[in-house]
Amino acid sequence: MFRKLRIAVLLLVLATVALGSWRAQQRATSWENTLHIAVFPINGDGSAASEAYIRGLQPDSFADITEFIAEEAKRHGVDVLRPIDVALGPTVSVKPPPSPTQASALSAIAWSLKLRWWAWRNTPATSLKPDVRLYVLYHDPQSNARMLHSHGLQKGQIGVINAFASRAMRGSNAMVIAHEFLHTLGATDKYGADLQPNWPDGFAEPDAQPRYPQQMAELMAGRIPRSESESDIPRSLNQVLIGPASAAEIGWLKRP
Repeated sequence: MFRKLRIAVLLLVLATVALGSWRAQQRATSWENTLHIAVFPINGDGSAASEAYIRGLQPDSFADITEFIAEEAKRHGVDVLRPIDVALGPTVSVKPPPSPTQASALSAIAWSLKLRWWAWRNTPATSLKPDVRLYVLYHDPQSNARMLHSHGLQKGQIGVINAFASRAMRGSNAMVIAHEFLHTLGATDKYGADLQPNWPDGFAEPDAQPRYPQQMAELMAGRIPRSESESDIPRSLNQVLIGPASAAEIGWLKRP
C-alpha cells in the first residue's frame, strides 16, 4: 500500500512539472506580453581575461538582441511593442554539468534533468522572475580558438551558451545567444551535417534569383550561403534574419 502511495505521489509530481512546463511554453510563444530573459555570466575557463570581461558587462550589453528580436517580430507582423527584454543577471560561480559526449536520447534526457536541477540550485535571485534563463560561459579567445557547442532547451526554457570574452566578438556572441534563445521557444536547427544551411528553410532569402550568393543568414541556420558548398559566419545580427519556418515554430506565423 505504501509503495503504491509513493508511486502515485511521484506520478502526481511529474504530472505537475510537465503541466507547468507546458503552460510556460504556451505563455512564451503566445506573444501577448513581453518575455523576460535573464543572462547569467559564468567564467567558463577560469581565466583572468574572462573575469575582467564579465566585470565589464553592463545592463545594456545585450540590447542588440532585444532590438533584433523586436525588428524581426515587427517584420513578421507581431503586434507587441517590446517582444522581449534581455537583462543582465548576477554572475554564477558554479559551472553547469557538461553536455553528453555521446549522442543518444537517454544521455540527452539525463543531461537535461541534471541541467534543470543545477539551474534550480545555482541560479541567483533576480528582482523579476525570468521566463527564459540563459547561462553564458565566457572563454578567453587567446586560449580557446574553437568554442564548444551551445544548447537551448525548450523544456525548462534554459540555454547554455559558450561565448568569447572579447569585445571584438560581441556581434558573433549575440548571434549565438539569439540562436539558442529561439531554441528555448521551439525553433529547430536549419543546417545539415556539413553545417551548410538547408534550402529553403535555412535561407534568409530562399526565392532569390540567382540563389547564390545570399547576402544574409537565417538565424537558425547560422551561416550566409555563398554557394552549394560554401558559407560564411555572420559578423553580427545585422547580417541575420528570422525566416518563415523559424517564425512559425516560435508562434509568429502559421506554419508554412
